[in-house]
Amino acid sequence: MGIVGDGLERAVQQAFTRPIPKSAGAQMRYLVRQLKGTRAVADDLGISQRTVERYVKDQIRRPRADLAQRLEGAVRARWQPRIREQARRQAATSTGIVIDTRARFGFTAAPGTTDDARLRHLTIALPPQYAARLFDAQEAGASEQQLRNIAAEGLGETYFRDSGRRAHGLGVEFTDVEHLEFDL
Repeated sequence: MGIVGDGLERAVQQAFTRPIPKSAGAQMRYLVRQLKGTRAVADDLGISQRTVERYVKDQIRRPRADLAQRLEGAVRARWQPRIREQARRQAATSTGIVIDTRARFGFTAAPGTTDDARLRHLTIALPPQYAARLFDAQEAGASEQQLRNIAAEGLGETYFRDSGRRAHGLGVEFTDVEHLEFDL
C-alpha cells in the first residue's frame, strides 16, 4: 500500500478495543484459529507447517525479525474485524474523518491568480461522504493515486472552497506529501 492506504489502516486500528497478542505463540495460535489450520498459516507466512506447530506449542519463542514483522502484520490485518467495520461505518455515515497532512498544494484557477504550489500543513475534518469514498475506494483496491485524488478533492472542497462558499472552479493538486495521518 501507499501513504494514504496505510494511513487509513492505522486510523481504523486506533479503534481497537483490545491490543493484539504480544507473544509469537499467542499470535500463531490466533492465526491458526482464524485460518483454520497450520497449513494455511504456513502458506500465508512463507514458513513450514512444522515451524507453525512448534510456535503453537511454545517450543519456539522468538521469531526472526522478518518473520516477527510478517506475523504481526498478519495478526493485525485480521484483528477485531467487527470493531474495524463499525469504526469505518461510523466515520462514513456520521463522524467523518480528520486528515492531518504536510504536503505541497498547487491550484488550477482563473488566469491572474496565484497558482504556484507551496508547502502547507493542514489539519481538516472531512465530511462523512469523503470518508465513505476513501474507505470504499480502498476496499475496491484503488491505487494510491486514486486515494490521493479523493483526499485532495475533500481538502479542496472543505478547506480551499469552504464547502462552495468561495473559490468556485478551483482545482487542487496534492503532491509531495511529507506527512499524512488520519483519525476517526
